[in-house]
Order: sequence, then C-alpha cells, then structure tokens
Amino acid sequence: MRDIRVSFVLPLLFLGFVVPAPMAMAQSFGTFTATGSMTAPRVNHTATLLPDGRVLIAGGNTACFIGFPSCLTPDHAEIYDPATGTFTATGSVSIAFPDEGGTVLLPDGKVLVFIAGFGVKFYDPSTIAVYSTALLNDGRVLLIGNSAAELYDPVSGTVSPVAFNWPGQDTGYWYPVLLASRKVLLAPYDSLSGCEIYDPATGTFNLTGALGYFLETPHMTLLLNGAVLFTGGDDGLFNTAGRKLYDPLTGTFAVTQSMSTPREFHSATLLPDGTVLVAGGQSQSPGIRPPLASAEIYDPATSGFSTTGSLTSARRYHTATLLNNGQVLITGGTAFPLGGTQPLPVGTSINGMSSAELYTPAVLVPAPALFSASGDGKGQGAIWHAQTGQIATAGNPAAAGEALSMYTTSLADRSVITPQVIVSGRLAQVLYYGAAPGYPGYYQVNFRVPNGVPAGPAVSVRLTYIGRSSNAVTIAVQ
Repeated sequence: MRDIRVSFVLPLLFLGFVVPAPMAMAQSFGTFTATGSMTAPRVNHTATLLPDGRVLIAGGNTACFIGFPSCLTPDHAEIYDPATGTFTATGSVSIAFPDEGGTVLLPDGKVLVFIAGFGVKFYDPSTIAVYSTALLNDGRVLLIGNSAAELYDPVSGTVSPVAFNWPGQDTGYWYPVLLASRKVLLAPYDSLSGCEIYDPATGTFNLTGALGYFLETPHMTLLLNGAVLFTGGDDGLFNTAGRKLYDPLTGTFAVTQSMSTPREFHSATLLPDGTVLVAGGQSQSPGIRPPLASAEIYDPATSGFSTTGSLTSARRYHTATLLNNGQVLITGGTAFPLGGTQPLPVGTSINGMSSAELYTPAVLVPAPALFSASGDGKGQGAIWHAQTGQIATAGNPAAAGEALSMYTTSLADRSVITPQVIVSGRLAQVLYYGAAPGYPGYYQVNFRVPNGVPAGPAVSVRLTYIGRSSNAVTIAVQ
C-alpha cells in the first residue's frame, strides 16, 4: 500500500549500477498465432504461470460422453516453455479436477492444487470440499467450501477454520477475487442473493451489493484502478453481453457498456496496460450456442469494449495466461456446441482440444525486473537499507523487520494494485511503492524483511505484479 513512506531515496546511478531503460518489444498488433500443441487434449483444466516464466498445465478432461457419469482424463500434467513454444509432459496429478478445481501459486514457488470434493494437495484438509481459493496478501490461502471456509498457512502447513456466517444465502459455490484493499470479494453462483466481503484482518464476512441478473457466475477481473469487471455469464434468458463493474469504495455494482459479442465460458485476462482481453467462449443466443473465435478489449478509460483479432480456433472452457513477455497463452478448451431444443444422443463425445495459441497485444510489456550489482539481474541485488542507502551485502546484512528499498520496472502508473515482494519464499510487507524520483519508467518499492527468514549471505528476493514474477536477486540477512 502507498501509506508508509521511507523518506530516503537513493538513485541507483549514484551507486554505480547500470539501470537499463525499460523496453517494449514491437510485435504483431492485437493478433492470435498458433503455438505448439499440448501433449493431451484438455477441457476444464488449469494453467499456472510459474516464477521462471513457464506454465504448468494440469487436470481437466480429454473427453466426456453424454449419458455416462465419468469423463476421460489425462494422466499427467505438462509444462509450456515460452522460449521454445512447446509443451512437455511432467508429473501426474492423482485425480482430474473438472468443473470445480484449480491451482494457486504459493509464495515459495510451489503450486497448491485443490479439487472439489477431494480436498487440497500439500496438506491434510478437514471435512470441507474446496471449490475455490484466494491467495491473501499475507501468504495464507482462503479455502472456500459449500458449507465452510478455512485458512491454509503454507509456512506452517496448518489449517484453521474461519467462522462461517454468511449474511447472504449460501448457494454452495462462491468465486473469489482479491481486492486492492486486501479484502476478498466473493460472488455466489446465484448472484441474485448478494455478494460477500471477507476481511482477513478480522476473519469476518459481510454482505455487499448484489451482482444482479447473473445466474451463472461471469468472469471477474480486478482492474488496475481497483474496480472489478464482470463479463459474460447467463441469466437463463439469453441476456446479451452481460457486463458490470463493482466499486469497492461504495460496495455497489454499475452497468458498463456492452461487450461487442454476447458470450459465456470465455476467458478474461488483465493486460499490463490495464486493459482486459476477453476471448472465445460460446454464444448466448437461443438454440445451439456455438463456440466463438472472436475477441475484444475492455478499456477502463472509456468503459467500453472494442474488437481485436480473432482466435485461430473457436473454443470455450479454455485457459488464458499472461506470460512474462506480455503475450497471452490460450490453451485447450472445446469446440463442441451446446444448447438447442433437442437432447444430444447418449454416448455423444464432447472432446477437448490440444491446440494452443498466443495473443500478442499492440505493445508487449515484460514482467518486472530487479537490478543486480553485476548488471545481469543475477546474484547480489541492488537493494539498499532504506535509512542508510547502503547495499544489503554480506558485509552489511539486513535484519528481520528492517525496511529496504529497491527499484523495478513494469509496474503501472496510478495503479492501486500493490506489488508483492517475496523474500526467501515469504511475503514481505510492502511499505511504499510509486514512481522512482527522477527516473521516468522506473518504480521504487520499499518493503520490510519478514520475520523467520533464514539468515545467510544470499537470500532470494523477487517481486510479483499482476501474476507475473520478476527475476530473483539476493540480499544478505543476519
């Protein structure tokens, strides 16, 4: 948050470090291009951006059959490498997680997998069936069930219950988004019953405004200005181009301009420039609802949508992942249409897709970069004691609880979303972030060294912002 400032500012050029100019790579404007295919077709899977820039693809189905209770599932996860544009099989997930499940990247770089009705990997859950999660700014994970809520602490590996006293109606499925205030907005499957706000500071839930006409939860996207954009969904009456904005300051929802194309089961991805890529999905028209190849961009400055390039393949139930280079990776999904008045024959197969593609926006904004003494972004970081301006080296180590300062790139001007600083796998308290004085395009971040960080001459520090991780550098901690 921008509420606690450390007054000492030390330009890196005075330290003798070379600070490269921020760059935006020129590529194709607003276009989709094919990349390598996955090793298995998948629908209802997950895609998790890892700290090193690769993407973990896990779970989902390869095909389902109408009239039968089970689906065919892939027996392994896979990794997408942006450097080569290829997918490679990796370890297996013990059970697929179609429809209700997902992954959360923890501060230490591990991936927590949760599966509806089967619990969460990495710890022994209690009796709740986890349907969704939210990574809080203190590193804990809020686990949302159909009749309970819990907090998972990855540092201690323990789970603690959260008082379950929804003021609104319990609909069984709640979908969370972490707000800039560090509170969590939860929208229910039946959003006519009102949304909830979870406050980690008090451990309580409180009723906020009702979303309104959405009976199927639309996509929720936290914008850089702190508002939450809701797109798509279905009210059961073929409501066209559903869209609303949640204002956390007033706790109310307002209608914004319509999408260019009515859609549901699409993807909505926040881009580094603050716009949102809305892609694919299926039509909301009556009758057969075919998958869509169209895509559009939401611009918060105008509160409007405009079309952009089309997907190379129409798809719904796919994933969309913002990569470290600024592109968006689209994977899998299905091209099978739904709807219509006639039931599908028993045994009809709804197949997943193995194809993948990349969206390249008009300007590619790379992930944040941290600076090092060597100038190559590795080893001893250009991170200094906030009060003295001296680098936190082995000869002058930092201490737990001390405030440090550093510069970075690729944050957003006037954004209310706080970057996260991770020290030795633990989230640090961010004291201040903002434009670096005298260095346009650079940003200063002040943070406090977390308690419990192991002492050593080369303790890892990295920064994450809108889901993307910087390179890792080191500091000395006593």
